[in-house]
Amino acid sequence: MTLWQPVSASVWQGRDDRAEASNALRLFQTVRQCEHFTPGASGIALIGFACDEGVRRNHGRPGAALAPDVLRSALANMASHQGHDRLWDMGSIYVEGEALEAAQQALSDAVLACQKSGMRTLVLGGGHETAWAHGRGVLDAFANERVAIVNLDAHLDLRNADRSTSGTPFRQLARYCAAQSREFQYACLGVSRAANTEALWDEAARLNVTLVEDLRFSRDALSSLEKVLVQADRIYLTIDLDVLPAGEMPAVSAPAALGISARELLPVIECICRSGKLQAADLVEFNPQYDRDGQGARLAARLAWQIAHWWA
Repeated sequence: MTLWQPVSASVWQGRDDRAEASNALRLFQTVRQCEHFTPGASGIALIGFACDEGVRRNHGRPGAALAPDVLRSALANMASHQGHDRLWDMGSIYVEGEALEAAQQALSDAVLACQKSGMRTLVLGGGHETAWAHGRGVLDAFANERVAIVNLDAHLDLRNADRSTSGTPFRQLARYCAAQSREFQYACLGVSRAANTEALWDEAARLNVTLVEDLRFSRDALSSLEKVLVQADRIYLTIDLDVLPAGEMPAVSAPAALGISARELLPVIECICRSGKLQAADLVEFNPQYDRDGQGARLAARLAWQIAHWWA
């Protein structure tokens, strides 16, 4: 993969508490960094997708290309508990100029290689154009299984466009499934009716998307999720950080006026992780340029931390 680069050793730095006890460890001490892209037989492959070309095409606020290493740095000093010693940092894929599609193909290939080798994938985007690449890799890895996509997001991202953007990934995945005569199983939880046109709502109905609106999240999310889990063999979880309230997550392309709090999201994420069906997860749309004192980076990193911990 010519678009792949390893992560600088300077990114994974933190406080050393080993003088206190042998297990007083932090993630920077337990994550395994790969100098070459070589998937292992097990563990969690941490992959960066340093891209905001899809956001730019969708007329959003660019800056998400900086996210993967900022989130790695925020993760580095967090305590290492069960599951975190299974993290392998596989490096990042970068977009060359406007060549988004080439980078998406590189990410799909990387995800497919990791999944086929027995690894799960945790991708740090990047805009939500990450999902077309990540989801396609997971679908290809489990071509004969029922793969459900669970999107925690204020937006449906079912836009129709002549090329890939941060607003098109699930329409692209729907078409990909249709071309293979495969069921498209998609749930969007936390979606805002105010942030999606009637045309997008109609497209969701046509595709039989499972929907839970932001106003009904606390009441309906877990029950709707249980139905999705029963009908799936594998789950691909994608978290658009703009599902969070702008007060909690200011550092995104499109801050939410209302949003779902992290405390409401975490039980849903935990349920997916503990289901035994979660095969892949990503966090997207983090934009460090709009962060406030690292608040958004710490919250996004905590979500990634919890996924790795519960995945164990």
